[in-house]
Amino acid sequence: MKKSGDLFYPSTEVKKRAWLKSRAIYKQAEANPQKMWATLALELDWIKKWRKVYVGTPPHFSWFAGAKSNITINCLDRHLKLRKNKVALIWEPENPAEPKRILTYYDLYRDVSRLAGALKKMGVKKGDRVGIYLPMIPEVVVSMLACARIGAVHSVVFSAFSSNALQVRLQDSQAKLLITADGYYRRGKVIELKKGADDGLDGTAVKKVIVVKRAGNQVPWNEGRDFWYHDVTKDEADSIGAQPMDSEDPLFILYTSGSTGKPKGCVHVCGGYMVQAYATDKWIFDINDEDIFWSTADIGWVTGHTYSCYGPLLNGATFLIFEGLPDWPNTDRWAQVIDKYGVTTFYTAPTVIRMFMKTGTDSLKPYRLNTLQVIASVGEPISEKAWLWYFNEIGKGKCPLLDTWWQTETGGIIVTSLAGLGPFKPAFTGLPFPGVRVRIVDDDGKECKAGKEGNLVLLPPFTPSLLRGIYNNEKKYLDTYWSAYNNKMYFSGDLGYKDKNGLIRVVGRADDQIKVAGHRLTTGEMESALAKNLSVAECAIVGVADDIKGEVPVVFVVSKSDIPADQLKADVIRIIREEIGPIASPKEVFIVKDLPKTRSGKIMRRLLRKTLSKEEMGDLSTLANPESVQQIQDTVQGSGPEQKS
Repeated sequence: MKKSGDLFYPSTEVKKRAWLKSRAIYKQAEANPQKMWATLALELDWIKKWRKVYVGTPPHFSWFAGAKSNITINCLDRHLKLRKNKVALIWEPENPAEPKRILTYYDLYRDVSRLAGALKKMGVKKGDRVGIYLPMIPEVVVSMLACARIGAVHSVVFSAFSSNALQVRLQDSQAKLLITADGYYRRGKVIELKKGADDGLDGTAVKKVIVVKRAGNQVPWNEGRDFWYHDVTKDEADSIGAQPMDSEDPLFILYTSGSTGKPKGCVHVCGGYMVQAYATDKWIFDINDEDIFWSTADIGWVTGHTYSCYGPLLNGATFLIFEGLPDWPNTDRWAQVIDKYGVTTFYTAPTVIRMFMKTGTDSLKPYRLNTLQVIASVGEPISEKAWLWYFNEIGKGKCPLLDTWWQTETGGIIVTSLAGLGPFKPAFTGLPFPGVRVRIVDDDGKECKAGKEGNLVLLPPFTPSLLRGIYNNEKKYLDTYWSAYNNKMYFSGDLGYKDKNGLIRVVGRADDQIKVAGHRLTTGEMESALAKNLSVAECAIVGVADDIKGEVPVVFVVSKSDIPADQLKADVIRIIREEIGPIASPKEVFIVKDLPKTRSGKIMRRLLRKTLSKEEMGDLSTLANPESVQQIQDTVQGSGPEQKS
């Protein structure tokens, strides 16, 4: 990588292997987005070509109108000609002593066909919803593809969600069948998934349950309803035709994490999602035949859908899925996996990067990490400090570091720097993906000048994989995404700004801003300033009501050093005053052991606010570390090891 001022650019070696080598693509795509997306779509196989690339009036629109295809034809069938025996999927179990599993494209094709045949015999038809409640095992990928193969709409529920969270999603989607497992491993212990699945079935439309045998634990069994995966698939044919799907037919429903109220079922459709998953995986990560792609995201999140399943398969790549956690049984497990398989593309979350930072660089000494060609980040804004550490210590200063912004709703990456073009700037996400019109606007819809913070929106024709609605809730769809700008723009709910080069920095959610004495302050900016302190491992800032100022910031800090609490608190206040201004001075600073986070790495600031207001926490099933909430409550209430400033 080459540096010029505060920008980094890809080296000549990186450019040589890149799919895109000229910045002219941005102007061409901006001038005619439909033409660019149509050109990319022609690289895929279609049963029937579209009559129009884009039609409709927001908030309702269509891409590739009139076209027919099936995403599994492009994920599997078309690769059997040239890549039949190429490795498609590598599965690394949690226990490093347990054998890995390798599936070629032909293996995957046959497994998908067998399950698809079994689903049809069990009464699943085109348009039916199928719930998938599985851990990170190969059968979760097979299940998604089998549903898509026969035109069923899959709805994957994160396996660490509670039975209540599963129930809500099954009820909303009206799923008629559920695919789950007996259990799976987490930090060496068996998680009894089947029992949780059973508890979540009450009051749902599910009539049949397919159970994958993974952990071999004893499970409750309902004869006539429950069926073993291996039994229903063993006699099925290893080839089954793909159901022709209209471009706008639903492919899957994926529920947001439900951080506020009832989770939203985002509906994604067959054609547009397929094209965008293919294009973004190819152009952003520069996927080539010899690459091994590892996204650490669980399949239950949109990153898992697009970049741990569909994107790599559409590109004929080899990808890795990992059952365990990156720090178990040792903190360097993630580095072991990279070196073991020669991973070339590593895509993870800032939370994981901060965890790596906390363990220090000494743990990296046994590992070469020299196969890495692209490293990337997703899930939340990455601080400059974390960006530079990731770039220098993991990427060795030679790998493009792609920060990526997108959402469950967009289905694919929207803002990032392209590996072969750059530029890359610490803490800045990058440029809009070619063909996607992204703007930073004020509350009146006027575009903001460089450096001025505003709302991140998409303009027509938006992007092919943008959600087509909230399942069974048209009002929620309109109110959440379209009402702010009278249906003329898609409002992401995120805030950001552009620098003089047009690079976008996403600073956080619009509802994570604080208005102090009439001044709008973004928590992301304050958190980024604090992250520069070498003693701060993680931090989160929320606003609380104040009789005089309206709102004031409260800071939660995880320390990574032995610095005295009083000194760290004083440093926090000083940094915010210096970097942001006296107006941002926090009312309180709490030193805590951990911050509540989802498994995708997002800090749940809603729960931090509730600890301050002493409200009921509600369902904590979305958290990777629910025990952190009680620890924070104890600290806030003065009974924990640390006190407020």
